[in-house]
Amino acid sequence: MTKRPWIGTSWKMNKTIAEADAFCRIVSGSSLARDDRAQLFVIPPFTVLHRVADALGETDIIVGAQNAHWKDAGAWTGEVSPVQVKDCGGRLVEIGHSERREHFGETDETVALKTEAAVRHGLVALVCIGDTREEYDAGRTAEALRRQTEALISRVDWSQPAKVIVAYEPVWSIGEGGTPAEPGFANEQHARIKELTREKLGFALPVLYGGSVNPGNCVELAGQEHIDGLFIGRSAWNAEGYLSIVSDVVSSLS
Repeated sequence: MTKRPWIGTSWKMNKTIAEADAFCRIVSGSSLARDDRAQLFVIPPFTVLHRVADALGETDIIVGAQNAHWKDAGAWTGEVSPVQVKDCGGRLVEIGHSERREHFGETDETVALKTEAAVRHGLVALVCIGDTREEYDAGRTAEALRRQTEALISRVDWSQPAKVIVAYEPVWSIGEGGTPAEPGFANEQHARIKELTREKLGFALPVLYGGSVNPGNCVELAGQEHIDGLFIGRSAWNAEGYLSIVSDVVSSLS
């Protein structure tokens, strides 16, 4: 059966309202925004979440938030709840990105709490895991991925419908100056994550690759057996760049 990949991007702390509007105009006007060969998603900052959800509302693109708290409401200054994400039109929550773990103290435990909360509210939980450069160099990639994977699935009520997607993002491959993982290596880690979730849950969770995805490597990465899609950074912040990657990937898999 032909693979139907997830292909999306997080804007991180980028784009003004005007820039978000311009991106959405271009993307929503493309036939790729309604192409069922891939599931597209866009994760803007909270400042334009509602606006982007509205602008892309007539397309098949899923719009999500870059974070959400594990509580529905309360005295959590500066935080946003999954209830508020849904209220803004968000259908997905990105959880546990390495930047959140490194700079804002997120742990495997808070990632587990947030994953459970997102699922409980019917949101897609896109949970990021990855090995650091130190873990990679020490040959402890498998250990790191097992620990993070076991944590993220630990609190979800799997007896109820749940949509959880894992994004394998090696910390050493992310950001400006990052080194993309070799497609074969990435495929091995995806297979490892899938097998672990199959052991624990009885089925394998989808796993996307993220980390210096670009026009030169997107097709080879997406074509790997165990890679279920791509989570793209700066190469997709420009609407034309995003659509070009989507077009190349879906054409190669068709």
